[in-house]
Amino acid sequence: MTDSAQTPATKNALSKPAKLVRLLKSVLDPRAYLHLFKIINYYNYTHVAPLREIKIGSGAALSPDTGFTNPERIEVGDRLQMGARSCLWAGPSRGRILIGDDVLIGPDVLVTAAEYRFNDGSPVTKQPMDEADIVIGNDVWLAAKVVVLAGAKIGEGSIIGGGAIVRGEIPPFSIAVGAPARVVGQRKTPVA
Repeated sequence: MTDSAQTPATKNALSKPAKLVRLLKSVLDPRAYLHLFKIINYYNYTHVAPLREIKIGSGAALSPDTGFTNPERIEVGDRLQMGARSCLWAGPSRGRILIGDDVLIGPDVLVTAAEYRFNDGSPVTKQPMDEADIVIGNDVWLAAKVVVLAGAKIGEGSIIGGGAIVRGEIPPFSIAVGAPARVVGQRKTPVA
């Protein structure tokens, strides 16, 4: 056995001129600039253009990488705070998303008012979709990575824990966690 077979493989360090050549190749590669146009187009049709159609109250704070689909069927109250990479996807024909005031949506949250069927043939993308309205009450917090499915109703003052999947109804002032989400506690009802 040779000495090189016994020593672990090491990464070959590039010389300074080789690093410079690599940098110049990457800066001059037109594919990088073409990809930039794709990113701009994606941002426009998922964020910028939908904001012209969505019914949104005053004081919203939206992360610049949030996305919206079928914004004409989305209605949002005042002071929505929406975290990074979160999406509101209304249904393609009738499923609406109705969100109250003072709602906090954490990062990576998906709210979708439509779902593909899966037993009506193949491919799944050609199957009809089931759509139902989603209603999210005032003062609701959807923590990181929550998924809210078509037909869900989340009562006022509720908190949905990280990673939960909400289908059905969550009563007002509930704390719900899990997949599927189930109520594990209650928030205090505010004094009038």
